Amino acid sequence: MRHAAIFARVALPALLLGLAACAPAPIYKIAPGAIAATPMQVAQTPEQYMHGQVIWGGRVVDVRNLPDHSEIEILAYPLDSSQRPKFSAGGSGRFIALLPGYAEPMNYPAGAPITVDGQLDGSRAGKVGEADYVFPLVSVAQSHVWTAEEMRSGHPNIGFGVGVGVGIR
Repeated sequence: MRHAAIFARVALPALLLGLAACAPAPIYKIAPGAIAATPMQVAQTPEQYMHGQVIWGGRVVDVRNLPDHSEIEILAYPLDSSQRPKFSAGGSGRFIALLPGYAEPMNYPAGAPITVDGQLDGSRAGKVGEADYVFPLVSVAQSHVWTAEEMRSGHPNIGFGVGVGVGIR
C-alpha cells in the first residue's frame, strides 16, 4: 500500500509531465489580438477580420503560380498545441495562402500538411467543384510543410488497455 501511495505522489505526475514534454512547441508566435476564427467564419464576414493575424493550417489542395505571386489553396483543419493540423477534427473551410514570387509545386504537394502565419487580406469569390465559395486570403509571412516524421513526433507510442501494455504504432 505504501508503494502505491509513493507511486501516485511521485512517479505518476512525473510520467504524465514527461509525456506532455514530448509535444513539440508551437512553431509560430501568436501575436496579441490574433484572430481565433476559422476560415469558414472569416468567409462569412471577411470585412470584420481585415488585416488581422492568423495561424491556420490544413492540407494543400492546389498551387497556382501567377506572374508576381503564388497562391496555395488549403483545406483548413484545427491546429494542435504544436500548430500541426488535426485531420481527425474535420475540415473548417478553405482559404488561399498568398506567397510572394514563385512557389515550387513539388514543395507543396497536394494533400501535404501545412501551417501558415500571415495577415488576412480580404476574400475572393471562387468555386469548389461547381459550388460557389468565398475564400479568405492570407498574405503569408511564414509557412511550414510538415513531414510525416514531424506529424508523428510528440505522439507517444504507448497504449494503455486492461492492465498496462505497451504497443508500437
